[in-house]
Amino acid sequence: MEVYKFGGASVKDAGGVRNLAKIILKRRQSGLLIVISAMGKITNKLEELNNAYLNGQDDVQQIFEEVKSFHFDILHDLFPDDQHPIYNDIVNSFVEIDWLLEEDPDDAADYIYDQIVSIGEIVSTKIAAAFLAESGCNVIWVDARNFIHTDNTYREAQVNWEKTEQEIQKNLLPILENSIAVTQGFIGSTSENFTTTLGRDGSDYSAAIFASCLNASSVTIWKDVPGVLNADPKWFDETERIPQLSYHDAIELAYYGATIIHPKTIKPIQNKNIPLFVRSFLQPDAEGTDITGANNHLPVPSFIFKVNQALISIFPKDFSFIIEENLSDIFSLFHKHKVKINTMLNSAISFSVSFNHDAKKLHALIADLSLHYKVKYNTGLELVTIRYYNQQTIDRVTINKNILLEVKSRNTCQIVMRDKTGIE
Repeated sequence: MEVYKFGGASVKDAGGVRNLAKIILKRRQSGLLIVISAMGKITNKLEELNNAYLNGQDDVQQIFEEVKSFHFDILHDLFPDDQHPIYNDIVNSFVEIDWLLEEDPDDAADYIYDQIVSIGEIVSTKIAAAFLAESGCNVIWVDARNFIHTDNTYREAQVNWEKTEQEIQKNLLPILENSIAVTQGFIGSTSENFTTTLGRDGSDYSAAIFASCLNASSVTIWKDVPGVLNADPKWFDETERIPQLSYHDAIELAYYGATIIHPKTIKPIQNKNIPLFVRSFLQPDAEGTDITGANNHLPVPSFIFKVNQALISIFPKDFSFIIEENLSDIFSLFHKHKVKINTMLNSAISFSVSFNHDAKKLHALIADLSLHYKVKYNTGLELVTIRYYNQQTIDRVTINKNILLEVKSRNTCQIVMRDKTGIE
């Protein structure tokens, strides 16, 4: 039993869907679950639609038509016969959004987000499954919402593992014994059958959930890179593929923001000792990266960049020490405003934190913090995390930079910085 996960880049157009089918046809016709994300950048577009709807903008229908046109252009390329049943299937999928947009937004914003944005995965998997069937695969489309059961925390739903495993073992495993199944990443459902999402870019996590509950032999994530690299090619001209990676290092890299793997992905498969393979859908027969329980030290330092960072420094108004009681209060406010910390450092009378800059969250957080603390902040910063650092690697990334914060542990160094041309 294997699980394959294909991201949006792998199915960004008709050529991508054909390539996916080519990869599958060369491998197996049963015992395989394929987890697929929304096509291309369509999640971003659906988020744009969601925001336009919530804000009462005039271009709601225009954005929705762009979403539909994108998918129907791919359909026309893959299925020249416009009488093919897939056309009605996709029209009916979009009706769910049509119904929602007909009414003013009365429900909670996070609930509405999940109902709109989840349609991207529904539509992409229906198109891919239909084309796989047309190509000769013994394939069945299944709805992930029937298997991944969650609580009602919309946009960041928590999995009910007991119920999820029961449903997967009872109803999905028999399907996979004789066929291939195609399902969605990113989505689940509540006990009331309302759609939830597992957090942005959560399709990797979905693949890990399915793999754990199926006791799969492996998970393969198909990417547009040759494996896990020691740095993002967007920031470095020269990068190296890491052939083997331990669960521990994979978790560390994901936690610090490596985009190759979703942070929640590793734990479910580590618990079952299921290997994770990262392979290139552009070169499917090439070697990639194997992530296993082996205690392999990274062969080279790894670099993770985050831009558009905010840095907050918090001080007691009376210059007393920052103690446990203060930290508890501060962390509760970060949780309240859903601000996720990327790095932090405390001294006797200050506590500094960096996070992804969201102007609305930042100002609301500062307003609450300022009731009891003095607050200073900077925006427009960069955060670099170096796993297995040395002074040479630090010097490499800090050329012409002003360092505002530096945090070091035995194996990891994090630096918040900005260009020296920036205002002090």
